[in-house]
Amino acid sequence: MRILFVSRAERTHFLSMVPLAWALRTAGHEVRVASQPELVDVVTTAGLSAVPVGRDHDFWRLLDVFPARQHKARAGQSVPFDAVDLPEEEVSWEYLRDGYRKVVPWWFRLVNEPMVDDLVDFCRAWRPDLVIWEPGTFAAPIAAEAVGAAHARITCGADLYGWVRRMFTDRLGQLPEQDREDPLADWLSRVAERHGVAFDETMTHGHFTIDQLPPSLRLETRGLRYLAMRHIPYNGRSVTPPWLWAPPERPRVCLTLGLTDSERFGGYSVSVGELVESLAELDAEIVATVAEKEQDALGTLPDNVRVESFVPLHALLPHCDAVVHHGGWGTVCSAVASGVPQILVPQEFDAPYFGRRVSALGAGEHIAPDALTAEGIGAAVDRLLNLERYRAGADRLRSEAERMPAPNRFVPVLEEAVARYLR
Repeated sequence: MRILFVSRAERTHFLSMVPLAWALRTAGHEVRVASQPELVDVVTTAGLSAVPVGRDHDFWRLLDVFPARQHKARAGQSVPFDAVDLPEEEVSWEYLRDGYRKVVPWWFRLVNEPMVDDLVDFCRAWRPDLVIWEPGTFAAPIAAEAVGAAHARITCGADLYGWVRRMFTDRLGQLPEQDREDPLADWLSRVAERHGVAFDETMTHGHFTIDQLPPSLRLETRGLRYLAMRHIPYNGRSVTPPWLWAPPERPRVCLTLGLTDSERFGGYSVSVGELVESLAELDAEIVATVAEKEQDALGTLPDNVRVESFVPLHALLPHCDAVVHHGGWGTVCSAVASGVPQILVPQEFDAPYFGRRVSALGAGEHIAPDALTAEGIGAAVDRLLNLERYRAGADRLRSEAERMPAPNRFVPVLEEAVARYLR
């Protein structure tokens, strides 16, 4: 088969696709990765064939030009998807509608429209059998439908998109015809029509969804078809440093707040210095991954603290006894794969959902950013290091993940699913 992976130019979202792309490539399929020019070097560094389409989107550049928008953008990324944090009966039609009114123009259109025309042209030239797309890259299902290809989403987090869309369409169907408004469908219809394709609801969720989360962490949407595949952590170009070769002499705690806040939002949303200072009081080795531009603010650190700009989590976490992080899905999945108890300080999008689920499953705890204190984080990590129930909860989650098919074993499942849609 010819298989095209498509992602808007967001590095971390693409990295979650790489293990499956290579599994398909080594199984004999032709694989290409289409994205905006900014991502080409990341794709080729992963050893895959890149197809640059369109121009780079302006989402992050606009935030750089107008820094005052950064806070609004951070909050706006959760609307209307924060509806999953509420009981369904409390989520109103107006809240969902107004959320889509905002998110479609400033997010979905802004990142997709610069690439859609070139993507359709490439698909018409290359004729893929299957298009696998990152959930926010709606240009991909339009291009797939334009050439009659099967298409599937691959999750890079909990499926908030599917869950909220189902709530929205449920409420939409209860309204009189004259009161119905669907900003997402209206936009997709206009773009699809430009390429000779009629809108279909599968453009919002794919023919099926490849879900990389273990069952206990999934957010599955009624009416959608999910195929389970184990998440294999991939951090891009990585080096395992010599200090990681030997086992630690005392408990090791990792502190990582991800890349997005420092690279995209101009700084971390919590005080890294206070976190490091409180963790340093523990009888433990602290490894803090902190962006270089933020390191000067840390000052002089105790001997039990090591600060690094980047360490591949798949190499670090198996040698850790606990991890404190921002709730990003890649970090959550890396901790699950390593069987490490987690402290989540979640702020936006699916991070609060992951915080609640990890806590409920006994694999860690979560602390709301506005409730974070030095004493509280220190006490929480101390519990993770000393109470066996957290290690047992993390082990259960790891075992659950390991029962899922890894990408190589998943390939036949995917081949069968595609054959069904291409009949």
